[in-house]
Amino acid sequence: MQSNKMELTQEFLAQMLGVERTSVSVVAGTLQRAGLLTYRRGKIEILNAEEMESAACECYARVRSHYSRLLNKD
Repeated sequence: MQSNKMELTQEFLAQMLGVERTSVSVVAGTLQRAGLLTYRRGKIEILNAEEMESAACECYARVRSHYSRLLNKD
């Protein structure tokens, strides 16, 4: 992404991820308390991208690598 700020509602995130909105709320609160992001009224700001990546499961690196390969193909 080009910015550490996004406008996404919890409802939209839940639909994208195939989970309940309440699950998004719980995770957003956990990440906010950990100091990794701020989330208020559909506005998300990543405060520490490196720590956020470290907190993610190992699948994040795989998905990121695959996505990069797809975008770099001619």
